[in-house]
Amino acid sequence: MEMVTKNNSATFKNFINNEWVSSQSNEVLESISPMNKNEVVGYVQKSTQEDLDKAFKAAEDAKSAWRKIGQHARGQFLFKVADIIEQNIDDIAETATREMGKTLPEAKGETARGVAILRYYAGEGMRKNGDVIPASDKDALMFTRRVPAGVVGIITPWNFPVAIPIWKLAPALVYGNTVVFKPATEASVTAAKIIECFAKAGLPKGVLNFIVGSGSVIGQGMIEHSSLNAITFTGSENIGKSVAKWAAESGVKYQIEMGGKNPVIVAKDADLDNAVEAVISGAFRSTGQKCTATSKVVVESAIYDVFKKKLLAETEKITVGNGLNDEIWMGPCASQGQFDTVKDYIEIGKSEGATLIAGGEVLSGDEFDNGFYLTPAIFDNVKADMRIAQEEIFGPVIALIEASDVEEAIKIANDTKFGLSASIFTSNIGSLMEFIDEIEVGLVRINAESAGVELQAPFGGMKGSGYGSREQGEAAQEFYTEIKTVFIKA
Repeated sequence: MEMVTKNNSATFKNFINNEWVSSQSNEVLESISPMNKNEVVGYVQKSTQEDLDKAFKAAEDAKSAWRKIGQHARGQFLFKVADIIEQNIDDIAETATREMGKTLPEAKGETARGVAILRYYAGEGMRKNGDVIPASDKDALMFTRRVPAGVVGIITPWNFPVAIPIWKLAPALVYGNTVVFKPATEASVTAAKIIECFAKAGLPKGVLNFIVGSGSVIGQGMIEHSSLNAITFTGSENIGKSVAKWAAESGVKYQIEMGGKNPVIVAKDADLDNAVEAVISGAFRSTGQKCTATSKVVVESAIYDVFKKKLLAETEKITVGNGLNDEIWMGPCASQGQFDTVKDYIEIGKSEGATLIAGGEVLSGDEFDNGFYLTPAIFDNVKADMRIAQEEIFGPVIALIEASDVEEAIKIANDTKFGLSASIFTSNIGSLMEFIDEIEVGLVRINAESAGVELQAPFGGMKGSGYGSREQGEAAQEFYTEIKTVFIKA
């Protein structure tokens, strides 16, 4: 990757038509570390519409040849990328930690997951891409073939700077599409290092194009581009709805994931130690900045006080600080904006009448003064209609809600516009079966934390959590391909 340094930080270029190029604006954007806002992790391009047009032209010019090389050959490229990322796992993970704040073990785990995703989709190169269907004419052959959607736009968030881009890029490429990829600016240095690994694998010119810039220019320009055939977006609810609306009006295929307000139910017959451990991990790992993070915990009255006491005791053990340090369990919020949002919701919870029984404090002194650090927060006396029980906070905040029984708990859990993930802790098979049947989410977890996605399984939400077909696993093929039905008469 061609880089220059500025104030001891590297400047990363766009990757268009297999060349690392500066933006036509000759301007750059800073990527600031949330652990120390005085540290610039790197500089990235402030791209223009002209840059975007060049990226789309490269993708358009490359799509025919990339489709023709065949699915097996495309899969072999992904195997190469996986090997290269694996060789650079320490550097990529450290960059991710510096850029968005999650702890180094979490970043390494995420990068390793990216490698596994690449190898999974590389294997798609040897799997079927259609079906033979009996024809009514005995002398005819009828079958389907999966063909690429075309030029795919990919827009990703900052919270999983390795895994989310890869779980979109890998299926897009193996199924024969060419790509224009825009990461969140806050995670763009990590994204550039991922793209460098793709470049080293020897992808043909124009197949993968990487461009950084503002959402108002590059994001908006992407979804309105005449060469766009499909758009996959993960991010905020408001922007996601706008993307879906525009795509529907323009006839562009779309896949939108917008987060959730993910409940956990703790039944009176649950293993409470297991439930507490899972709730803390689901709510506070990655500083609560996961779309599947536990956000509200609905507990049966019979064990409410006992569960709360155990939860508070374990939460007190959490260490907050620089994610590169071994002894740290939870890092900072990923940006000034997210930090301010979490602080605002903590004040909203208090004003609504909920009781802050743990955390929610801004840390100061020494390393904390220049970072976005606060302690994990737990609210008691929360009512189901409060904003902290209804709105996505995307931070380390738990809303505790009491329910008389599992039936009421499920009603409270469903009382939200979101429907991404949910879990229940119970040893009663009747309760877990009722939960599976009645809960209105795309990802159902039993005796496990709400935050957990298996790369080989479909992922996506119901209600306001997403639009379009599912991501990951075999389900990804639905979005990245179209079905062509063929009838051959002998």
